[in-house]
Amino acid sequence: MPLRRFQILRVRTKPGHRTRGVLLAGPLALPVSLGRGGIKANKREGDGATPRGTFRLIRLWFRADRGPRPMTELPLRRIGPSDAWCEDPADRRYNRPFRLAPGQAGDRLRREDHLYDLIIEIDHNVRPRVARHGSAVFVHLARPGFKPTAGCVGLQGATLRRLLSRLGPRTRIEIQ
Repeated sequence: MPLRRFQILRVRTKPGHRTRGVLLAGPLALPVSLGRGGIKANKREGDGATPRGTFRLIRLWFRADRGPRPMTELPLRRIGPSDAWCEDPADRRYNRPFRLAPGQAGDRLRREDHLYDLIIEIDHNVRPRVARHGSAVFVHLARPGFKPTAGCVGLQGATLRRLLSRLGPRTRIEIQ
């Protein structure tokens, strides 16, 4: 019997801890890290806040050199050495993935610290893309001790891997 897919993931802050929260998925309550600015309805580029709202899960990005192919129904994309994300509001590629040339500066998705070994891309600020309303908001691996993110939702690696098997294109994440 196949696992039942989660239709909705709900993220809430822990009382008294604006940078820590809980992700509710069916009967599961999973600890998460949130942006250093807490959860905000009016997200701005660089504010460190996790955006409030309901978002689609677009795809899973993963590092094939750091683990097996994740089991999920989300569309998959391997992270290569030149994959990056545009966070420059003046750039036409703002809040989109792009390829960096060797030696070119930019926000590379292939990081040494393992935070981006697994990235769930969500559809925050994509229809329409509005400059300075926030970019590169993902669900990714948490820092040790659940230290705050720059505006994303962070989960422990083993927890995120288990969760992936129950996510699909119809799953939504509701950040409250």
